[in-house]
Amino acid sequence: MGGVLTGTTCEVFMIVITAPTGNIGRHLVPLLLADAPAHGEELRVIARDPARLPVEVRENVEVITGSHGDAEVVDRAFEGADAVFWLVPPDSSQPPADAWSGFTRPAAKALAAHGVGHVVGVSALGRGTPVADRAGLVTASLAMDDLIAETGVAYRALANPSFFENLLEEVGSIREKGVFTDVVDADRKAPLVAIADIAAVAGRLLLDRSWTGVGDVPVLGPEDLSPRDLARILTEQLGRPVRYERQSLEDLRTTLLGYGLDEAFVQGIADMKQAKDNGLDAGVARTADTASPTTFAQWCAHTLKPAVLA
Repeated sequence: MGGVLTGTTCEVFMIVITAPTGNIGRHLVPLLLADAPAHGEELRVIARDPARLPVEVRENVEVITGSHGDAEVVDRAFEGADAVFWLVPPDSSQPPADAWSGFTRPAAKALAAHGVGHVVGVSALGRGTPVADRAGLVTASLAMDDLIAETGVAYRALANPSFFENLLEEVGSIREKGVFTDVVDADRKAPLVAIADIAAVAGRLLLDRSWTGVGDVPVLGPEDLSPRDLARILTEQLGRPVRYERQSLEDLRTTLLGYGLDEAFVQGIADMKQAKDNGLDAGVARTADTASPTTFAQWCAHTLKPAVLA
């Protein structure tokens, strides 16, 4: 059990992690398991299916079973919590406002009720840009940040650009046709980031809670890249030609609706994509504090290339 001795008592600190089996959570939990004991911290996770947690995780954390969108679940999970890692799993069966703020509302009430001090949330770049209010899923994510901030917690929103990992959805097309698609201009340079780097920033914030107030923490990757840049690096890494094909927004909408996604959610994706093509992710300068280390070439070699060659 973790804790800090205060006189004759041991004060125990608790970090709650949502979505521990998700893309970011599966990187974050091992980092915290390795470092939390030295900081006098214990870990509690909320998981719909605890069986999906690795054995070493289940044996070393407290598990609350259920959805973190459920009021009773977050009420139990946040009792005695000092910090929370908050991530909303996108629900493509609902309009964006319901998928983010609607899902978060029970947690916001529980944060206030239990006096949780610090929250680190997964959000997006774009706040303060001219297109922030018409950026679909990003606009919904920024509204979720405001909802959490209104509870009075100290809050840091991880302001992320698009992920390298989005290209994993294109593995089949890259393997079979040497093509990946998006709707942005081929020469539109923008920040991109590896999910593992986001997890590393979240871990540092959760363990060093000297920060106060509300703010964004951009995680921008090491350089801006255009789709044409990605195609060049993919070609180099895979040793075969890879090219970018620009898709129209209407074709994107048609494809996503064909998968049975909620129409408002699909429009939210299209609005986000259009906003990114209009500079949504260009509002923050890259500095030593906002850059993250993993390059696209490194990520390709470690993650994408094995998937394409599998």
